[in-house]
Amino acid sequence: MGNRFWRIVLIAVTFLTTLPALAWAEEAAAEAAPAIDTGDTAFILVSAAIVLLMTLGLALFYGGMSRKKNVLSTIMYSFIAMGIISIQWVFFGYSLAFGPDLGHIVGSLQWFGLNGVGVDPNPDYSATIPHQLFMIFQMVFAIITPAIISGSVAERMRFPAYLIFIVAWATLIYDPVAHWVWGVGGWLRELGALDFAGGTVVHIISGVSGLVAALIIGKRKGYGSEPMIPHNLPMTITGAALLWFGWFGFNAGSSLAAGSLTTIAFVNTHIATAAGMMSWVIVEWLRHGKPTVLGAASGAIAGLVAITPACGFVTPMSSVIIGLVVGVICYLAVSTLKAKLGYDDSLDAFGIHGIGGTWGALATGLFASKAVNEAGNNGLFYGNPDQVVTQLIGIAASWAIGAVGTFIILKVINVFCKLRATDAEQEAGMDFTQHGEDAYTDLALAGSPFGGGITAAPAATGVVKPAMQK
Repeated sequence: MGNRFWRIVLIAVTFLTTLPALAWAEEAAAEAAPAIDTGDTAFILVSAAIVLLMTLGLALFYGGMSRKKNVLSTIMYSFIAMGIISIQWVFFGYSLAFGPDLGHIVGSLQWFGLNGVGVDPNPDYSATIPHQLFMIFQMVFAIITPAIISGSVAERMRFPAYLIFIVAWATLIYDPVAHWVWGVGGWLRELGALDFAGGTVVHIISGVSGLVAALIIGKRKGYGSEPMIPHNLPMTITGAALLWFGWFGFNAGSSLAAGSLTTIAFVNTHIATAAGMMSWVIVEWLRHGKPTVLGAASGAIAGLVAITPACGFVTPMSSVIIGLVVGVICYLAVSTLKAKLGYDDSLDAFGIHGIGGTWGALATGLFASKAVNEAGNNGLFYGNPDQVVTQLIGIAASWAIGAVGTFIILKVINVFCKLRATDAEQEAGMDFTQHGEDAYTDLALAGSPFGGGITAAPAATGVVKPAMQK
């Protein structure tokens, strides 16, 4: 009886003395595990939503600059990307861009179908937010990037070919470049290239790809011999305003947190945009005697493009300089370079995104400061000329894959799917020939599934088109 009593006492004492140790171990394990920060999560959720809204802003920006008969087809180029690229991203795009590294070039397919991408934080990418939130924040970048290219081929690229092209382009160009620059193990990331929110990943590759696509598909029917002026500038300025608004999510959200660096990126984004708009307007005013609304909108977009890679690495005064310079060089690219070289970059995707993105990536190497962001590096003006060399390598790599990759993709697609609308289809308008619709006709009165009839368009076009009923 006595032995049993002391055995029970010993067990009880042992249990009571180990409780604090067990509690400490549980607390230590909880502290070691990544924890979701609700403030960061809320901010990135909102940022992802307004970056998605940017694609609609791009659709309106481009749609207003197109001719009336092509406005719906131009808007559709951007809007359809919200659907098709989202599915591509879920199946394999995200895994290729951010999955476990394969040879410093691309991610593996380990996260195919979002396998293993849950709501817990991922220490490599999303230390304080759910992994799925990081995934969808990156998705909205992947959506808008191929949509930018449509500005170079608007009003003459057939819709079926465009669909094939953007899926192939996102898979073979965007996803690998995103891994190079942002993916753990990516070779440009390992090299030390700085790109806070997408100068090389988004703007250079889309702008250069747009130029190559414009050259391969050819000029619009009548380009250079008939006026091709924007049909609705209020639509364009509305789109530009939505882009400006959404870009705060694009750039500030790329900090992946709600804190001081987020504020720096937000402030720099606005300042450079304002400077870009003003410098474009001033140069245009001096050269032509009048400042235009289209020029103001274009200058603002140029400022947004240029500050994107630098926004988390530079001071506000550097942002002013970046914006002032980009407004001038993008204006000259659009007004002078395009005319001299004779290419038909319909809505100036290359002139603004290709040229502006290149300047922004280079400017990052000039103005970056570790005093702004310790995780970055110093640029030339802060005593580190090597950063300029690194940025130039990133620029050259982006230009190369954008140009060569787009050339190959389009040539392969053209073997089995015609890229360019015929002259007759362009004359009748891409809205009708590609989608069977008219943006400014009452469907109740026009040939459509809802009523009306079909009549022949002018004989010169050879295309049947709806006519108004009396």
